[in-house]
Amino acid sequence: TSLGLLKALTPHFTGEFGIRPFIAEEQDRALAIIAGWAHDPNHHVRRLASEGTRPRLPWAMRLPRLVEDPSPILPILEALIGDNEDYVRRSVANSLNDIAKDHPDLVADFVERHRAGASKDRLWLLKHASRTLIKKGHAKALANFGFEPLSDVTVTLALANDRVSFPGELGFEISLSNNGSEARTVLIDYSIHHQKKDGSLSPKVFKGKSLTIRPGESLAFAKRHTFRPITTRVYHPGAHRLEIMLNGTLQAGADFELTTPANTGDRERRDR
Repeated sequence: TSLGLLKALTPHFTGEFGIRPFIAEEQDRALAIIAGWAHDPNHHVRRLASEGTRPRLPWAMRLPRLVEDPSPILPILEALIGDNEDYVRRSVANSLNDIAKDHPDLVADFVERHRAGASKDRLWLLKHASRTLIKKGHAKALANFGFEPLSDVTVTLALANDRVSFPGELGFEISLSNNGSEARTVLIDYSIHHQKKDGSLSPKVFKGKSLTIRPGESLAFAKRHTFRPITTRVYHPGAHRLEIMLNGTLQAGADFELTTPANTGDRERRDR
């Protein structure tokens, strides 16, 4: 069969683009065949079972039925989460991250089911699969990795400069204090609210760091955010905003001004 030929070629040539028209045309029949590949002795074939069925595989035709309802591919991903090849596990994580963009609760529940007693490799897979959810502050996804709501940790934000001349840097310092009686695991992210052409602000979240803060402890650290030309963002001069999130919850913010030519561009790196 055509699928069988693509399976045979996969150890030598990538096949994830080639199998997608078959999935789109006859999803049930195609997935019944592909599900068996998850148990193939060849790791390239096992990866094809995951990568080729990703609902939102970059640069490939979209699989709208799987975007709408990814449940048919979950057994494939469950069969592969313990694979001994990082190459395969990374594909599983990316497929789950695809699904999370449309079905966040489904992926958070999937991670919760498979996290207990997980090996180091599986924990990495599950966290990588949750990266979009964690970045967006999804409560259950954060709780899956010990990032609970923080009622007893306070944060203050201080800007080193409230005006940035493009290209340039925004410097800021974050100070944390644990006022509670227990150690807290804290995930710190920050977002830059860029000004758009119409004057509205559009936020972009950037990963900060995770740490543990002991009872009564205070911590402070400095950060610099660089504004530079890349190619896909057009910077507009005027009011911008910096916000700090702890475990997905907004805790502090400050306004600053960017001065820059209106036609300067910037490319932001995409997850894959």
